[in-house]
Amino acid sequence: MKKILLLFVFTLTTGVFLAQEQPFYATMDANDAVELQKELPEDIQIIATKRNQSAVFISEKAAHAMHQNVVTHGPGYVFKASEEKALRAIEPKKPKTERRVLNFTIDQDDAVAEALDLVNAQNIEDQILELQGYGTRYHTRASAEQSVLDLKDKWEAMAQAAGRNDVSVRIVNHVNTPMPSAVMTIEGAESPDEYVIIGGHIDSTAPGANNDVAPGADDDASGISTITEVVRVLFETDFVPNRTVEFMAFAAEEIGLVGSAEIAEEYSNNNINVLAYVQFDMTNYPGSANDVYITTDSYNSNDLNAYLIELMEYYNNVSSEHEITYGTTACNYGCSDHFSWADNGYEAAFPFEANFSESNPNIHTAGDTYDVTGDAFKAAKFAKLGLEFIIETAKTNNLSVSELSNDNLDFIVANNTLTYSLKNSSDVLEQMAVIDVSGKQVLRATDLGKQGTVSLDRLSQGFYVAVFTTETNKKLTKKFIVN
Repeated sequence: MKKILLLFVFTLTTGVFLAQEQPFYATMDANDAVELQKELPEDIQIIATKRNQSAVFISEKAAHAMHQNVVTHGPGYVFKASEEKALRAIEPKKPKTERRVLNFTIDQDDAVAEALDLVNAQNIEDQILELQGYGTRYHTRASAEQSVLDLKDKWEAMAQAAGRNDVSVRIVNHVNTPMPSAVMTIEGAESPDEYVIIGGHIDSTAPGANNDVAPGADDDASGISTITEVVRVLFETDFVPNRTVEFMAFAAEEIGLVGSAEIAEEYSNNNINVLAYVQFDMTNYPGSANDVYITTDSYNSNDLNAYLIELMEYYNNVSSEHEITYGTTACNYGCSDHFSWADNGYEAAFPFEANFSESNPNIHTAGDTYDVTGDAFKAAKFAKLGLEFIIETAKTNNLSVSELSNDNLDFIVANNTLTYSLKNSSDVLEQMAVIDVSGKQVLRATDLGKQGTVSLDRLSQGFYVAVFTTETNKKLTKKFIVN
């Protein structure tokens, strides 16, 4: 297949973008590239392969073949504007942060408790139906741009109604799609140069002529609606973060993560200190037994995955009225916008609605409508996880903590031994469970008392979460590494 020098046509006076009507450059999993080439040899050229990634020159036909693989999720490839950018993307990258996620703590019990009680599934349902009502949010359609502008207006109205002068909402225009993205920023009161971000994509797709009917209720109106409920609750509780918090609604995820890739690259080029990024893409289809599935692909952050598990073990355990059950899954290469942040060296995670083999079979079709799920109860659980993540990572100064906080537990790991000591409490520790980043319990100890040691000889190298339970059923969690 000959390379076509003119990949995309821009009409400068009108800004019209003819998306992927010509072959284009991209990156994808090397094995997927080989298999796709076997199936469609005239429609994909593998330019180079490094670190299990391939830079490719691919046709629209081959892109749709990847996109329709529901188990892979998302496009399965990442759009690149040139051969040079595709080749550069498969080179190793240095991390942008120095494992700051491991320093995240859990001590905002009162603030989190107040926020969780305010989550309203009806608000999420209303927002999903509103986004579904555009008919299609395919990135070249006028309705896609309008959905972003309307979301910006809604977010601004929410901030204004809450009397917030520390909040701004901006539109981000893109080079490789006519559809813009929307970004809400809550400026940090003490450390404004440190960022924590939750994002999702607002575009939808149903490849072929059906892109005129692409409701995208689950993929990804559910994620954007969940994020909007997180914002609403934060405003209702007058949450003022110490770190800067951002919420993002990305354009053109469905054609190769275009919007998020441009924004993440801009942040990286400007050395923006993003401590953690979490993606909400599909939050409402109850396809599997558990509520949340943490994705464990190689580019995801083990540190951040461990922290999300720590949050759920602490705030959403089986004895909590806000219980969230969780498991793990894998979504493969470039499956959603968190890949853009990981690809630029940031810590990124992607909690998903189901095991990918059991995820919503209606996505990328005209049948991705809200009535498939029937309620927003599941998405409300993602909103609770999002609130926990934001409140605990961004922090605030004017909050009290529970009677028994993590600060009451001295905890040291050295020489394959865990040493613990419970301070300032009449309670005692009844048991401890150690959980790995796949969510599996790998060690359990009982009758711990107030202090003691536990051997870690059975554990391999990696990241873990220790969950201590007291006799009065309080939870204390600690992250640690076995070297």
